[in-house]
Parts: sequence; structure tokens; C-alpha cells
Amino acid sequence: MAEAANHHQPHVAAIAFPFGSHATQLLNITREFAIAAPEVTFSFFSTAKSNQSLFGSSCSSACPEFDNIKVYDVDDGIPENHVFSGHPLEEIELFIKATPNNFKKAIEKAVSDTNKKISCLTNDAFLWMVGNIAEELGVPWIPVWAPGASSLSSHFYTNLIRESTKGGNEPISFIPGMDTVRYCDLPEEIRRYSSQSLFCQMLDMAGEMMPRATAIAINSFEELECPIIKDLKSKIKICLAVGPLTVVSPSLSDSEDPHGCLSWLDDKSIASVAYISFGTKATPPLQELVALADGLEASEVPFLWSLKDYAKKNLPVGFLERTSGRGKVVPWTPQSKVLGHSAIGVIVTHCGWNSVLESIMDGVPIIYRPFFGDHMLIGRFVSTVWEIGVKVGDEGVFTKHGTVNALNLILCKEEGKKIRQKVKRLRELGKQALGPTGSTTKNFNTLLEIVTIQKK
Repeated sequence: MAEAANHHQPHVAAIAFPFGSHATQLLNITREFAIAAPEVTFSFFSTAKSNQSLFGSSCSSACPEFDNIKVYDVDDGIPENHVFSGHPLEEIELFIKATPNNFKKAIEKAVSDTNKKISCLTNDAFLWMVGNIAEELGVPWIPVWAPGASSLSSHFYTNLIRESTKGGNEPISFIPGMDTVRYCDLPEEIRRYSSQSLFCQMLDMAGEMMPRATAIAINSFEELECPIIKDLKSKIKICLAVGPLTVVSPSLSDSEDPHGCLSWLDDKSIASVAYISFGTKATPPLQELVALADGLEASEVPFLWSLKDYAKKNLPVGFLERTSGRGKVVPWTPQSKVLGHSAIGVIVTHCGWNSVLESIMDGVPIIYRPFFGDHMLIGRFVSTVWEIGVKVGDEGVFTKHGTVNALNLILCKEEGKKIRQKVKRLRELGKQALGPTGSTTKNFNTLLEIVTIQKK
């Protein structure tokens, strides 16, 4: 009898897209669920490589600090002894080929291990095929859209965009909340469909599947993207902005700040330091890396630069020595803590959604150089809609002159003061959304009720 009762207790499967910061965001909301509903079992699924990054090498099947979260590795689709070609999407496409069978096998194991049937499926929204698994199991399906409402809207309206625009700088103002967005600002996968790209096909299907979801969670807050979210609510069963989802850094064995970034910042003046970070996947081309370094040196601005060792060797000869008195280059930083430090005056970044949200929540202006994906779209909102930052240079690439001008504008000019005031205003709205009666808190509680409902 007890075994039968146990079989019907809530068991939520959380299925990650194991690339970039996507898995981190799904883990963050899963942790929030686990805190709010300690009686519910959560099984978290990602690749071994992704799980090791999230939990550390010591992780086996348990999530540290959470007894009700079990962790499972899924097949990454990479053949044994496979030699990568260097194509940036190759690893992703091998993973897509292995999906959804890899997740189905892992789910079967989780059900067997816990003796609890799956009662709800939540997943990174890129993995649209999870919706089919949810239908097969007869359970609610809750995709989490990691990049923000503007990105979701562009994928939702993909077919209309392709049919209604000719290209270039043509605006897509026929989409609510996207009045200032141009066709050229949209991700490549939306502008040009490729039947040869599994990634492109996956994103197309993700946009088409969204109306079938029980509810969709978006990593944003309503006050930040209000017109877009309002429109999505009219087209999706339940659309809930539950961000910002705090980015949790990978486990570090020795210290949370192994390179002494925070103590170094302690000696700097308020809002004086430029923090440079391009996330986990984006690195400027060699000539731009040199131009950025030259611009930092010429500006005489104090700087903290998160730069991997493999790219560090491409810096100009003598740059590190000449700037050692006011600059610090390290392979990793505790970004959320760095952005929250009073010495940070601006972030120079690729305009990834996580970095933009973190910058907003810490009131830090943005200088951006977009690379791929939704970077241009997010950048358009940063510079034109919210007016909390600027694109570096006229062409959006690093030059010595463009870097110096952008830093000077943000840190020294009157326009920079206005930008700082606007980002601080957004920070206050974000804090209100996260407050006890805020929009994010209310939306999260609604989502929690759906996710943790007991399967009959």
C-alpha cells in the first residue's frame, strides 16, 4: 500500500539543453522549485560534461545541498573516438540526433530508481520534442525559455517575419513590442532557414510547439519586456515571466574567487573599472582582441578582463606588463559578485541574455560587441529600447578608437550619466518584481502550483 502511494507522489523531470548557460538556468529554477516544495522529487537530466560543469567532478547522482534533486547523465550523441571538424554547431547537432531517445532512457531509469512516475516535465524550451514525451506520459509540459521574451517572440513569429520582410534594415514593427527592431537584428536561424541545419530546424519547431505547452516560463520580468509579454500571453495558454534566473557559477574546489578579483576591486574608485567578459562561447577575432587591448591601454581606464589562457597569448606584446598597475587579466571571475561591486563602472560584453540581466540587476551600463545568435537582437534593446548601453564603434566591432570612445562616453560624459540612471531605474523595477508581492514572485508561485501538482 505504501509502495503504491509512493508511486503517485509528484516526480518532476527537468530536461536541460546542455550548452552555454542554458543548463544553469534550468537548474536554477529547479532549485527554486526544490526549496519551495521539499516533499517533491526532482530528476535533473543533462550530459555528463554539462553536469560536471554544474555540480563538480564529485557529483554522482545527487545534487549537493538538495536531497530532493537527483542528477542523471544522458547520452551526448558523440561517437567514440570522434574527431571534431571545428564547426561551431557540430557538438550541438550530434546531441540533437541523440534526442529524445537519450532522455527517454534516462527518464525510465529515474522512474525505476525512485519508484515514482513522472508527474510533470519541465525543460529548456529549445528541446521542443519534450512536449511529445509529455503527451505520451499524459503530464503537464512546462518549457523554460532562457533567452528572454524578445527572443521567444521572434521565434514565435518566424514564419510571418520571413513572409512579410525583404531584409536589411526593414523594421519588424508588425510584431508588438518590436517597433525599433530591424530584420538585420534577428538571429541568423530566423532570417535564413537552412534545411541542412538541425539546430535551425530545432528552433523553428520550438516556436511552433509553444502554444501546445501547459505553461511557458520566461527568464525575464514583466516590467522589462511588458508589451512583448502581453502579446505572448494572448497567444499562449499560460505565459509566466519568472526571471531573472540567477546564474550559478560552476563549483570551485578552493575558493569562490581564486584570482583575487574582489580584493583587487576593493582598492578602486566607485564606478571606475571596466569589466570585460564575453561568456563561455564568444571570443573576439585576433585583430579585434588586439584592438580592444590597445583601446584599453590608450583609455587609461582601470580594467578587469576575464580571458581564457588560450586567448591571452594573442594580446599585444608587453600589454600585460604596461597595464599591470591598473589592469587585471584572469581566466575566470565570479561574475555576479564582480558586477555587484561598487568599483565596476561598465561591462564590455557580447550581449548574451544572462550578462545583460545581471548587468541590469546590478545597475551597470553596457558596451556590447555582438557575435551570433540573439546578441544583435538583445543589443538593439540595450541601446535603442532601454537605452542602458552602446554598441562599440559604428560597425559593431572592436577598434582602438571605438573602444576609447565608448569607454569615455559611459564613464566620463553626460550621456553616460543618463545611461547609468536608466539602468538603475530598471534595476529597481527588477528588485520590485522579485519582492514579496512582485510580478516575478506571483508568477513563480503560479508556476510552482502547476509543476508540483500530484498526478492522479
